[in-house]
Amino acid sequence: MDITTITIFILAVFVGFEIITKVPPTLHTPLMSGSNAISGIAIIGAILATNIDGDIGMWLGFIAVIFAMINVVGGFMVTDRMLKMFKRK
Repeated sequence: MDITTITIFILAVFVGFEIITKVPPTLHTPLMSGSNAISGIAIIGAILATNIDGDIGMWLGFIAVIFAMINVVGGFMVTDRMLKMFKRK
């Protein structure tokens, strides 16, 4: 891995953290629903990362796929619970 890739990753983490902390609490619920789609994109990126030459790239990509899948499944479970709260009885 070169320094450019690491720099882009660190900047993406910083920008993502800054954006999420600036969101007001009333928008957290719709934001979580929308972030499931973004997590799907992260899964594609993680799968592509497994094609990087070397064992480290493969293992980091594999771990990224696992964490992204956990994020997607958990997001859909939380979204489902939120939607059930708004169903008429």
